[in-house]
Amino acid sequence: MNILMLNYEFPPIGGGAGKVHLNILKEYSKRNDLSIDVLTSAPQPENQIIKLSDNINIHKVGVHKKNLHFWRKTEILEWIVKAGPYYKKMIKNRKYDLVHSFFGFPTGWFCYRSRNKIPYIISLRGSDVPGKNLRFAFEYKLLGIVFKAIWKNAHTLIANSEGLKQRALRFYPQVKIDVIPNGVDIEKFHPLPENRAKKSDVIRLITVGRLSITKRVDILIDTVKILVEQGKNVKLLIVGGGSLRDSLEKLAAQKNLADFIEFRGIVNSEQMPQFYRNSDLYISATMQEGMSNAMLEAMASGLPIITTPCEGIDELIKENGIIVKDETASGITKAISELVMNTEKLKSMSDAARKHSENFTWKSISDAYLKLYQKILS
Repeated sequence: MNILMLNYEFPPIGGGAGKVHLNILKEYSKRNDLSIDVLTSAPQPENQIIKLSDNINIHKVGVHKKNLHFWRKTEILEWIVKAGPYYKKMIKNRKYDLVHSFFGFPTGWFCYRSRNKIPYIISLRGSDVPGKNLRFAFEYKLLGIVFKAIWKNAHTLIANSEGLKQRALRFYPQVKIDVIPNGVDIEKFHPLPENRAKKSDVIRLITVGRLSITKRVDILIDTVKILVEQGKNVKLLIVGGGSLRDSLEKLAAQKNLADFIEFRGIVNSEQMPQFYRNSDLYISATMQEGMSNAMLEAMASGLPIITTPCEGIDELIKENGIIVKDETASGITKAISELVMNTEKLKSMSDAARKHSENFTWKSISDAYLKLYQKILS
């Protein structure tokens, strides 16, 4: 089976979608019945081809990238202009059975252009589905017709959560959408053994993700302010970079929270397991997700989740967390306080988090995609 995969962001560029793609490829690298080419981007103008394994090649089209974790519109346009001809050359020089596009746009546009030659499927990731993301509000209106044409001609659309599926259907009710969730490495991310667990009177909170408007990290800062005023000994670790980092750091300083909040920035993925294991709770005020990779990693690390409602929550939160319907700092503060005061419930949620995460292994996710490929080609 010869598969061409498209993803305009791929490690080290981008966020969750690139990490998901890489982990699926790691599973496929173990198979001898698959041959895969990936078309993606590089942060420098030069093109390059990287051999991930004997059966997987990564074709990187270089762009003038300013920030690895933030795409300027000019950079997306540059990648489209450069990657389009590269894509045409790839499908001309090799017979592919199927194209798998991560994101409906911009990568889905290439699939649409070659729709009469090769069947394609699209993995909807979140930002490529019209919703609450104000940063893309103009693009959603401008490209709405294009999005629908790309979706309509896809053999299959896959959302990474039931919530994202419902958001997509509100935009375009006439299409059929399947769900294949994100996964997590349950060997890399795991709790501390009980006999090594640190005893501390500090409430250690962590949140991870791109610092954007949709993440509403300002609400988490206000949450810490309330906890401090209540006399709680609390620490919040914020991991991730983004356009709002400077303004959020200033906000924390204005509220005299420098001793209680640490902005760690973007960190190496190998450091993340220890950050989770050094924490007690994962908290989030996000208004929109596809399915949170960070929540999955926190769950595998044994952390209960406290979050506001967003896509992916129905699949992730069972007996292992609290969904705060009052989407304010007061609402989140109340949930944190109730949980940390009940050590038995905290322990129960921690155990449930780890157990539930084991339903989201990368093998099961990659197998689900493989069955879909086989179904299409049969």
